[in-house]
Amino acid sequence: MPVSPIPRGVYPSVTALDPKALRARGITLVLADLDNTLVPYGVTEPPEEIVAWKQALEAQGIQLFLLSNSRRPGRAQGFAQRLGIPYQGHSGKPRRAGYLRAMERMGRRPEETVMVGDQIFTDTLGANNAGVVPMLVEPIRLAGNPGRYLRYAAETPFRLLGKRRPFL
Repeated sequence: MPVSPIPRGVYPSVTALDPKALRARGITLVLADLDNTLVPYGVTEPPEEIVAWKQALEAQGIQLFLLSNSRRPGRAQGFAQRLGIPYQGHSGKPRRAGYLRAMERMGRRPEETVMVGDQIFTDTLGANNAGVVPMLVEPIRLAGNPGRYLRYAAETPFRLLGKRRPFL
């Protein structure tokens, strides 16, 4: 079976994902990318709106888990510790093994898990490959790296198709 690069919706930000609506769909675990999804590249402190969103998830019985490809020593770990959530760095997205390890650690199955990220060819592709619902968010900031503009341009058709398939 071919793996799809099409997300289940494209949302303005992670905080646009309503915890009550996620819970109503049977979700108990949110895997989230770090850079350009939760915070801009290089930001080390969780902003108030992310802390509030995490608390709203917890109030619905949903665990937030940081699933990052970051190779910078301590980046994912430090951010996750400051936010008070479990994490996995060097996850190898889009390979499914990182997703499966995270779910196993948390005692969850794919059908009760979503992946929230800003990239089609890592976050969405990997989530679909692992049987997890992929929810795409608009990148927080593109500035600073010309390669990001090219990557996001290549993702445009899949983003447009994803907008037609919302999960929430």
